[in-house]
Amino acid sequence: MLSAGHACVDVYQGSVAALVPYFVAERAYGYAAVSGVVLAASLLSSVAQPLFGALADRRSVRWLLPASTLVSGVGVALSGLWQSYALTLAAVAVSGIGVAAYHPESARVARAASGGGHSAMGWFALGGNLGFAAAPLLVAAVMAGAGLGGTPWLALPALLGACASAVALRTIAHDAPPIARPRTGRDDWPSFRRLTAAVICRSIVFVGLSTFVALHVRQRTGGGDLAGTAALAVLYLGGAIGTVAGGRLADRYGRIAVVRWSALLTVLAVTGVVVVPGPTVYAFVALASAGLYVPFSLHVTLGQDYLPSRVGTAGGVTLGLTAGIGGLATPLIGALADATTLQVALAPLAVLPVVGVLFLRGLREPEPIRPVPAQRL
Repeated sequence: MLSAGHACVDVYQGSVAALVPYFVAERAYGYAAVSGVVLAASLLSSVAQPLFGALADRRSVRWLLPASTLVSGVGVALSGLWQSYALTLAAVAVSGIGVAAYHPESARVARAASGGGHSAMGWFALGGNLGFAAAPLLVAAVMAGAGLGGTPWLALPALLGACASAVALRTIAHDAPPIARPRTGRDDWPSFRRLTAAVICRSIVFVGLSTFVALHVRQRTGGGDLAGTAALAVLYLGGAIGTVAGGRLADRYGRIAVVRWSALLTVLAVTGVVVVPGPTVYAFVALASAGLYVPFSLHVTLGQDYLPSRVGTAGGVTLGLTAGIGGLATPLIGALADATTLQVALAPLAVLPVVGVLFLRGLREPEPIRPVPAQRL
């Protein structure tokens, strides 16, 4: 149920990027303008998420899970109703704050309930990735029937997600045995900072592709809206496989090694997305999805293990602050695309994973968190 709730929240992270082609078509937004929409959704989220993480380290705020899910849905539901660009930015910003409030506490609850296993956290992350993958299809279905005026229908997953989270939390409170809040071990801030830098590189690539891959693939294939929606769905759906595979690979080869090899795969994949014409581009979008998603849950657990006394803060940074910084780079990509071409603007994304690997050099696998007896979650 926690995974299902995660899926419903991350529908709204994916929905903002999925709405981009429709803002371009119905409101004639340029590349820089739609980049601003994505930035509005991620900027406040990135700033607020570490604050919510610090709150989760101090006290249990489980009620945030259903409440923040509803806020996320309301923001996206309102985004298509107002012609004003400023009000559109405000609506997606509200959705971003809801996403920010959800992730740190949910990551803490899921990590404790899973017993700290990499594969179990991979299944929790899978829920979020399925939500991402469903977003373009859900948005396309709504837009086909009503255009941007139909965005209130996008609030339905929020209602389902709030119910799923409430049921999961009630089950934990009444049926699960007391689970310890991890508090042992020393915080390794230098390693955490280097991991954060590597995650930022990953985030810039992911947010950049999420924002522009639909428009780029339409150009490369000569297709219409459906061709772009399919590309975005492939990018997100590949994460469903990649996240689960990441947990299993980490159990066998170690998290650091898997994260490094994933970054190198991303270099090849993004290069293919940028330069390969025709339908073959979809294969490279799928490879990029694998390279970006395999390390996703591993970044979260690594951050928590580097900061064992601040798992909420670690989750807030790895899930939130880094994604927001990725959003900060998106207007730069949009401005470069307006000045040159979208293909030229996306080319630098193929280099950033290499920078991320450099930050990971010398990092050691942290000792997993060892919980100690504590109160029920």
